[in-house]
Amino acid sequence: MDYNTSALCDLYGDQIDVLEPLFSNFGGLLSFGGQIHTVKCFEDNSAIAASLDQDGRGKVLVIDGGGSMRRALFDSPLAELALQQQWEGVIIFGAVRDVDQLEELDLGIMALASIPVGACQNNEGQSDVAVNFAGVTFWPEDYIYADSTGVVLSQEPLETE
Repeated sequence: MDYNTSALCDLYGDQIDVLEPLFSNFGGLLSFGGQIHTVKCFEDNSAIAASLDQDGRGKVLVIDGGGSMRRALFDSPLAELALQQQWEGVIIFGAVRDVDQLEELDLGIMALASIPVGACQNNEGQSDVAVNFAGVTFWPEDYIYADSTGVVLSQEPLETE
C-alpha cells in the first residue's frame, strides 16, 4: 500500500508524532507502514534476526541501534528473511550495508547511513520494548508510516483516504 506522510499530517496532525528528519531510504519500497514491533540492540543483530523470523504481515520492525555508525545492523540476508516472513519494512536508528542489493528488494528500509562493517552476533538485545529516538517514543503495537518525505507515528491505524 502507498502512504503519503504529508497527507497523513494534514488529516491527523493532532493525533500523530513526526520523526526528526534523520533517515534515508535504502530499500526498494519508498512507501510502507504497519504495526510496530521493536528491537533495542547495540552493534549486535541477533535480536533483529530472531524478530524477523516471525510472521511480519502488516508489520514494521523499528530498531533502536543507539545511532551507532560503526557496524551495520541490517544487511541483505536479513532483508531476504524479512521478505520471506512478509514484513512491510524496517526503520533502523543505525546503519545498513549491502546497499546495492537492498535497493532492489521489495521492502521498505530506512536507516541513518551505510557502512560495510557487519554487526556481531552475541545474542544481545531486547524485543518488544519501548524505544526512543528521532524525538519520539515508539511503543510496541503503535503504527508507523514512511515515505520519501518522512516518517509519522500513531497510536492507532490511520486511514489513508
